[in-house]
Amino acid sequence: MDIVTNLVEYPVACSGEFEELFLEVPSEVLICAMREHQKYFAVSQPNGQLMPCFIAVNNTPVKDMALVSKGHERVLRARLSDARFFFKGDLKEKPDTRVEKLKGVLFQKQLGTVYDKTLRIQKLSEYLAIQVNDDLSKKYINRAAWLCKSDLVSQVVNEFPKLQGIMGKIYAQKNHEHEAIAMAIQEHYQPTHSGGPLPKTRIGTLLAIADKMDTICGCFGVGLKPTGTTDPYALRRQGIGIIRMIQDQHLTLPIQKIIEHSITTLADKLILPQAEVISTVMDFFQTRISHMLTESGISKDIATSVLSADMTSIPDIWSRARALEKLKNEPDFEALAAAFKRVANILKAVDRNTLPDILPDLFEHDAETELYETCHRLESEIFTLIQSGRFDDALKTIASIRPNVDRFFDDVLVMSKDETLKNNRLKLLATISTLFERIADFSKIAG
Repeated sequence: MDIVTNLVEYPVACSGEFEELFLEVPSEVLICAMREHQKYFAVSQPNGQLMPCFIAVNNTPVKDMALVSKGHERVLRARLSDARFFFKGDLKEKPDTRVEKLKGVLFQKQLGTVYDKTLRIQKLSEYLAIQVNDDLSKKYINRAAWLCKSDLVSQVVNEFPKLQGIMGKIYAQKNHEHEAIAMAIQEHYQPTHSGGPLPKTRIGTLLAIADKMDTICGCFGVGLKPTGTTDPYALRRQGIGIIRMIQDQHLTLPIQKIIEHSITTLADKLILPQAEVISTVMDFFQTRISHMLTESGISKDIATSVLSADMTSIPDIWSRARALEKLKNEPDFEALAAAFKRVANILKAVDRNTLPDILPDLFEHDAETELYETCHRLESEIFTLIQSGRFDDALKTIASIRPNVDRFFDDVLVMSKDETLKNNRLKLLATISTLFERIADFSKIAG
């Protein structure tokens, strides 16, 4: 509509018809031929079924509109005849045959052909299906991954590139593939633009994640990182798409594990060390998540503190950030943050693995005993709340420890000259820190 509006100065609409035999071609193809090539409007019945007619908008009024309509019909007939010819030609070829043709289609010079990419998507999507433990995905995702790019070498997609994925679904249905496979082939390109629709099926989601992660890790692995001015492979959009899909489906897929597995499938293509690529891609995703958090109303320091603590579960990141943002508005939050910051700062230079177990018999002050007993009493409750995703309640429980922490710092010299006492007190602080470090790194909070 916007394109046509900007093309004409004096709009005059007319209608036309085309032969019903063209309706044997999928409506998506006919609509694309009318809309993309001719800027015509397709006409559908209330139930969505396409009708053999169209509306064209001319730029000037004429005396004989019937003659103009005939001209539009003649032009469209040629377009639809081509589309019908291409579609019938594609139906003569099995999808598996088209997959083999992908060996001749270059994806990227250093990353190989689209066929190579297909094999990598297969491996990564199978891994994801096992991780989410979804029976339908484990059964059909290998086949869906194998066929997901096959329509790229079809005649229809060559003529109408916007139909990639859509035609893959149609050809899979014509080949009597399971509907879950057909739907996943179409959905794996989603989201196609910022804020676009996400896959609705689990298989489609996993396939889309595998496809996009392969592109991101592959490009980073051969030095094709996005810059401030260029992102030719739309890596930022694809990264945001992965994050949105994991959120939408509430998947407990650790992003680093997905990256690591993707890197293993790309091992023979990388020109940079694997560890370096993994670290760089993790930083890339952390930046994307941070931007998304701030865009959703989370303050920047809260986003940083939450991401610094843990990035294992993407859905939990948003829950933790919202819970901490809510707590930040409480009047005594600054005192709470200051106490936990002090704990974190003291422990920064300490190798916690070398600290011995806490020995209560070494406590010299009541503040030590009270803090130890409070921590011991609340520890399992806090971890249970965190495990169940009840971060609001977990933070409230953690906050209740602050008076004990304050008294400990008032009464106890942590860095005692006695090495045994010092290590015992450091271990007590380390135990306290484990209570809140799974939610946020309080040392990153401003103020």
